[in-house]
Amino acid sequence: MRLRQIEVFHAVYSHGSITNAATALNVSQPSVSKVLAHAEQQLGYRLFDRVKGKLIPTPEAHQLFKHVRDVYEDVDRLRHVAANLKAASAGRIRVASTPAFGLEILPRAVATFREETRDAVFEIETLHVDEIYDALLESRTDIGLAFDPPQHPGIRRRKLATARFFVLAHDRSGFGRKKKLPVEELADQPFIALNSRGPLGRALENSLEAADVHPDIVAWTETYHVAKALVGAGVGVTIADEITARSAVGANVAMYSLEPGITFDIALLQRGDAALSLAARRFAKHLGKAVREVLRDRA
Repeated sequence: MRLRQIEVFHAVYSHGSITNAATALNVSQPSVSKVLAHAEQQLGYRLFDRVKGKLIPTPEAHQLFKHVRDVYEDVDRLRHVAANLKAASAGRIRVASTPAFGLEILPRAVATFREETRDAVFEIETLHVDEIYDALLESRTDIGLAFDPPQHPGIRRRKLATARFFVLAHDRSGFGRKKKLPVEELADQPFIALNSRGPLGRALENSLEAADVHPDIVAWTETYHVAKALVGAGVGVTIADEITARSAVGANVAMYSLEPGITFDIALLQRGDAALSLAARRFAKHLGKAVREVLRDRA
């Protein structure tokens, strides 16, 4: 089947009629009918039976559609990649990060970078790590920033810094002037837990299980900054990444080193088979410096 025939077959099968398929493809109904007839002629079997004015897919059409759907999705993805490559060539720097970096690290890095490069233009997204991989592979973004991202086909990862977990509690909690908190002391505390979908959430969950600590979970959240805000409101305690813990966002929160300590990497991500533009390379270097400065200055 030719690509046009695949497109028409997919539209007719998906929309249930030649009229609706023609509307979806923005072409005339006779054009759709002609392409569909040629496809059936080349294949040597019918794709649809005409019953009382309706198109009913044949058993062969059902089988064929399973494969056509994959091809069509690949072609649609190719269209997105082609459009995104055009956007990339326009000189914009496109960055995708997990939410913890979006409130302080990225704004600071963009601001200081633009002090040196006034014509720099940015597109910034906050995504979960699996969504960052998709954005990179589709050329929708140039640079990814994430906590401890796992290896992924087609993605190059570069370590920027090593960070650790901290316990966050309301500054009027009963922990006094301690600087470190053994994880066992959290067992009886109302606890704000992070969804274990991401790498850090899974690492933390595994660590608590290994220590046989089962906190009294009173809230779940998708992001550490929301967890920190809940701590400041007096809801409970949480364990958060170092970037969130050291950020200026959130009041009435005290931080304590977690014992035993758990460390993780902060990594820069990019597509493995594509070179960054000069501006994106310069910003990647600048971003790494900004991350390390925050960890050093607030230690």
